[in-house]
Amino acid sequence: MRRAVCPGSFDPITNGHLDIIERASRLYDVVHVAVLINKNKKGMFSIDERIELIEQTTAQLGNIKVESHTGLLVDFCRDRDIPAIIKGLRAVSDFDYELQMAQMNHGLTGVETLFVPTSPTYSFLSSTLVKEVASLGGDVSHLLPETVHGRLVARIAELQG
Repeated sequence: MRRAVCPGSFDPITNGHLDIIERASRLYDVVHVAVLINKNKKGMFSIDERIELIEQTTAQLGNIKVESHTGLLVDFCRDRDIPAIIKGLRAVSDFDYELQMAQMNHGLTGVETLFVPTSPTYSFLSSTLVKEVASLGGDVSHLLPETVHGRLVARIAELQG
């Protein structure tokens, strides 16, 4: 069985994330979506909320497994016998950072990293940018799955309350 992982914080999941996950799901039998926990960052959504949103927006794919993980991504891969990490690249600046991570991960455990260029439609997109624009009243509905957009608008209203 061919397995890969798409890691990220997914706070929240965007159409750009979904593009990469959907493309990976056509190439692999099982795609693990690893919601990585960074204890130094406070997210807008809890880990459980992120997992729920990802599960809702990827349910139709049928081969996605969503889990959280604290620690090294290579440990997540080793524990699940996952030989490949799929990373979306938006720009050259992403490549510089991701190449270093890929080389470190390969050096630690031999796991391979495959880079997938993001669709030009989403090349500027990040969760941070979406949250910032939405919190200032901008329309980001075209950048998020409908259910995610609704939850984001509600959360911003709650926080600005």
